[in-house]
Amino acid sequence: MERSVDAVGGNQTYYITTPIYYPSDKLHIGHAYTTIAGDAMARYKRLRGYDVRYLTGTDEHGQKIQKRAQAAGKQPQEFVDDIVKGIKELWSKLDISYDDFIRTTEDRHKKVVQKVFKRLLDQGDIYLGEYEGWYCVPCESFFTERQLNEGNCPDCGRPVEKIKEKSYFFRMSKYVDRLLAYYEENPGFIQPESRKNEMIQNFIKPGLEDLSVSRTTFDWGIQVPGDPEHVVYVWLDALTNYISALGYLAEEGESSELFAKYWPADVHLVGKEIVRFHTIYWPIFLMALDLPLPKKVFGHGWLLMKDGKMSKSKGNVVDPVPLIDRYGLDALRYYLLREVPFGADGVFTPEAFVERVNADLANDLGNLLHRTLTMVQKYHQGVVPEYVPNATAHDRELEQLAKDTVKRVEEAMEELQFSIALTAIWELVRAGNRYIEHTQPWNLAKDPDKHRALGSVLYHLLEVLRIVSVLIQPFMTQTPKKMWEQLGIGEGELTSWESVERFGVLPAGIQTSKGNPLFPRLDIKEEVEAILGMMRGTVTKPVEEEKKVSEQEGYISIDEFFQTDLRVAEILEAAPVKNANRLLKLQLDLGTEKRQVVSGIAEYYRPEELVGQKVICVANLKPVKLRGEKSEGMILAASENGRLVLATVSGDIPNGTRVK
Repeated sequence: MERSVDAVGGNQTYYITTPIYYPSDKLHIGHAYTTIAGDAMARYKRLRGYDVRYLTGTDEHGQKIQKRAQAAGKQPQEFVDDIVKGIKELWSKLDISYDDFIRTTEDRHKKVVQKVFKRLLDQGDIYLGEYEGWYCVPCESFFTERQLNEGNCPDCGRPVEKIKEKSYFFRMSKYVDRLLAYYEENPGFIQPESRKNEMIQNFIKPGLEDLSVSRTTFDWGIQVPGDPEHVVYVWLDALTNYISALGYLAEEGESSELFAKYWPADVHLVGKEIVRFHTIYWPIFLMALDLPLPKKVFGHGWLLMKDGKMSKSKGNVVDPVPLIDRYGLDALRYYLLREVPFGADGVFTPEAFVERVNADLANDLGNLLHRTLTMVQKYHQGVVPEYVPNATAHDRELEQLAKDTVKRVEEAMEELQFSIALTAIWELVRAGNRYIEHTQPWNLAKDPDKHRALGSVLYHLLEVLRIVSVLIQPFMTQTPKKMWEQLGIGEGELTSWESVERFGVLPAGIQTSKGNPLFPRLDIKEEVEAILGMMRGTVTKPVEEEKKVSEQEGYISIDEFFQTDLRVAEILEAAPVKNANRLLKLQLDLGTEKRQVVSGIAEYYRPEELVGQKVICVANLKPVKLRGEKSEGMILAASENGRLVLATVSGDIPNGTRVK
């Protein structure tokens, strides 16, 4: 089936999708990474004149959702409705330009899944049997004994449970040869290519087993037509979203105009952990339905922390919202797309984030814009001068780099290499700053005979900034408009992609307007601490607001609070301090070390009462001597009706655990 071309403008269509996210909890920066990448690609294609369809959504069925809803005291639909509302708010805050948001609990999706199931059942691709094997509830995946990793789930490492139940199965083996042939005929289908080798070696060559496509041990899902005891299992349900959102089989035996227009998808963006389902199960389902396969599945890497994957138990989850609130949306979007080569794993660190914002956004782009407009204001009354080719020995090189940059960005974007595209753009930005040093406009301004050359230098800088503002539009959604405002241009022909194909488009005579620097420099130490505070689960206020509150009301900031190192400590020994009626000498176990702390609690506790108690110790106090005894910290206590009461913790908490 050939996909149609838009009949109105003759524009080629482009259909891009994200995975549909599992709404069992709030989304984090890793989910934002995928969706921002898809958004950048959708925006780029729109700029190039494509008729784009960008799809995202949520996968809302399954046993895990049902259990989470029960734990929250809610019905599953109510539970997912609340989380999906938050996801849509996050996508709005991230300025995601999706065209459709599909939910698997919507009727338009359920009806298609049931029709697909019935068709596959009627033609013999699905049959009823019995499943016995290992199942991971968090991953909603079945595994054979051979696939387990030391008895645990090979994907998430959690324990699996053995289940036995009736199940409908899909005959995977029937289509294996066709799938391998498709891989060979379409070498760009799986990207990066290393993922294809992984699929063949790890999942297909060992023998592709028939896939369970229904469950009976829970009922939160789409009922199997004609057999309501079963619900359709996650992957046949979830993967179908890519065509149900386009209205596949919307009417009996017919599909919508959207489906005819946009299918097959140009690219499915997915995390590497679900490449298997998108490059083995999904193509086989489509083959069985006699539908074209997507042109590309791109499995990007994970955004990791220094200590591995993000998880609440590690306390290392990064919420994008406070980052946006503190640093602005474009700083986050730029960092995510620039820092990590798309397809590889990357590591998020507060230090790298702050340094990237300072170096690339403040020092390079922000500085080039501010310096240029300051000189245009000083030397040319803020008006765009005339373009004079080859007015200096450095002009041709800068112009050629601008043209080459456009080509490099286009080539990188076609391969979804966002980091490479941004690297190319920033080489042009840095070349603009070097051009200032080479041409030295301040010296040209001293010689009236070089007024025309000075004007041309300023023009070249303004034109580079205009080109950069156009090229960064897919990645940064707010900065281009701010740049246009200062450059004195509006959205239109001067900001179209076609306008960057040649140098010298900016009209002379436009009035510029120097504003404040777009990206003020950040204090590295202060901002790293602020981000660490966000990761601990406490959103910090902007720096100026924190100082204001602290100074006016006597508060301390959250950063100041976290300078205090509170640790769980076990009292091993307690004894009186000689010639000090109020003091006890305590020997504490802090897990990795033993310490002595002198505490004024002798009036309230006998030494024998204290041994074995777990208390909270301030572990980073400067050591002092009290009545000749060294004290390396302080234990916390509260005053209650004239009596001191120690702040104690559960004996189950390991010694040395940090109190947050």
